[in-house]
Amino acid sequence: MMRSQIDDLMGRARTDLAELVSIRSVADPRQYPASECARAAQWVVDNFAEVGFTDLALKETSDGSRAVYGVRASSVPNAPTVLLYAHYDVQPPLDEAAWRTPPFELTESGGRWYGRGAADCKGNIVMHLTALRALGPDLPVNLKLIVEGSEEQGTGGLEDFVARHPSLLSADAILVCDTGNAAVGVPAATVTLRGLVNVVVTVKTLSGELHSGMFGGAAPDALAGLIQILSSLRDKSGNTTIAGLDHSQTWTGAPYPTDQFRSDSGLLPGVGLLGDGTVSDMIWARPAVTVLGIDAPPVVGSAAAIQPHARARLNLRVPPGTDAVKAQDALIAQLHAAAPWGVQVDVEKEALGQPFEAHTGGPAYQALAAAMKEAFGRDMTTLGQGGSIPLCNVFADTYPGAEIILMGVEEPQALIHAPNESVDPTEIAALAHAEALFLQSYKKS
Repeated sequence: MMRSQIDDLMGRARTDLAELVSIRSVADPRQYPASECARAAQWVVDNFAEVGFTDLALKETSDGSRAVYGVRASSVPNAPTVLLYAHYDVQPPLDEAAWRTPPFELTESGGRWYGRGAADCKGNIVMHLTALRALGPDLPVNLKLIVEGSEEQGTGGLEDFVARHPSLLSADAILVCDTGNAAVGVPAATVTLRGLVNVVVTVKTLSGELHSGMFGGAAPDALAGLIQILSSLRDKSGNTTIAGLDHSQTWTGAPYPTDQFRSDSGLLPGVGLLGDGTVSDMIWARPAVTVLGIDAPPVVGSAAAIQPHARARLNLRVPPGTDAVKAQDALIAQLHAAAPWGVQVDVEKEALGQPFEAHTGGPAYQALAAAMKEAFGRDMTTLGQGGSIPLCNVFADTYPGAEIILMGVEEPQALIHAPNESVDPTEIAALAHAEALFLQSYKKS
């Protein structure tokens, strides 16, 4: 009965998602007007008002973004409280020429719905709405809602808000809907997240550019020095090798099959995987450093000159069991230690978030597992997540008795953060079904 109601609502779900995707809610006013995030926030307010939320308000956060907050009370005495989370801001589209469809226009192709934010995380907003529309006005749980507006920027507005207003978001169970399943139709809860460290390293060698013919061979090239420093961060097998960080941990949960990963990641023929562990080890249990960007002269227009300075932005993912502050210190120490020729090295700390590990086995997890099995027709598995959601640690510290559950529509084919992001509508439907069943059955022990 519930699934047929969900299926009947999928036309509305597509309309909802098309409206949301059309709003260019990148939370960076240097790229898109702040009015776009304001439009997205108001859309969330208006639509959750339709499903019974009251006291809906836009809460200003310390980074200037606005989070949508609301409550929906149950008529059942002593009902448990469930907090529903998502975010309405999105990543920029990056290279729009790489998109096969317009990034801010929801487009159906091959059974999937394409558009920036279709999965991350506007698809999860629509999943919440679809579940609540199917449930109707009576629920045995109290609901709270928080939909933030700056998650993709990592500026910490909501994290700070939670710490300053702990009573507003207190709950027995928190559904953090910003992850996803192992594959389409394979239900999962994410139980670990890697933390992150972002730094910008700058190398300086000269007071200005020099002619490479007149001075090359003796004058140190800052870009070459930077390249040598960066090369110290991985060994020949591709393991991240930062002194003081263990890179031998293993993942003990459900595996990520190599063939599936090669397909999911779009690995080119003949290109090998990094590291000496399994795929699951490498992306969920071990540190991983990525060069996010390098400031250097572009090939077109470059001159025969020795570069006096160069810089790179680095991202280090930190596995559970490793302190992110210690990881940051180790990374910075290695960047200095690996510097050749006495080059000047400056490292700017940009962002830091601790890894997270959920406590499972409580009544909320049990209720979700049963709901997932009914909705998907197979047992729920547990996954790690290579990404980072610092808010989860804030939730865990602020509400130590709450069960924090990470789930959502963002399976590997979704290509979140990349061009051609998409969502499989069957994931929205099945997860809305599972969420509806969970909200009907969850009882605090």
